[in-house]
Amino acid sequence: MFSLDALFCHVDDFCQQFVPQWQKTLLGHGLTHRQRAKSLCLSEIMTILIAFHANQYRNFKSYYLEQVTQQWGQAFPKLPSYQRLIEWIPSTLLPFCLYLKHCCGQCTGISFVDSTALKVCHNQRISRHKVFKNLAQRGKTSVDWFFGFKLHLVVNERGELLNVILIIKADNGNRAIISEVLF
Repeated sequence: MFSLDALFCHVDDFCQQFVPQWQKTLLGHGLTHRQRAKSLCLSEIMTILIAFHANQYRNFKSYYLEQVTQQWGQAFPKLPSYQRLIEWIPSTLLPFCLYLKHCCGQCTGISFVDSTALKVCHNQRISRHKVFKNLAQRGKTSVDWFFGFKLHLVVNERGELLNVILIIKADNGNRAIISEVLF
């Protein structure tokens, strides 16, 4: 059973430790910028994003408008509009990635590695693709060729996530890279 309270407490405990350290390490460039206060804290935004992946919704907008605003409105009393939340999501990328690493389990001796292709466009559209033009590359899986990245996950025998790595040069011979980086 999914518990929103338990998820929020776990995320909030992480954010209470992470945010002060993160604020200390940020570099300023001499100019003062107005930091408009958000109606949701970082842990609330991250909780909404994590809960989206734990639910059956495939569309974030319908999830936010149906599940979050209608059913969890009391848990999040100062919910912003959908558009405002979408504007805030990129600011959660670094804390979100570090939270993922924070939740990783311990290696118990047996580990399983699996990979999947993250296709950014169809092979026939590679020449017209602009978003990841200088970052994505052609790659090969055991089934076919693709244009994009390769995501590798390492789990232990209990199903706990041990490590995640995104490989840009995504070809079939990533065994050497994986053994160097992950173990």
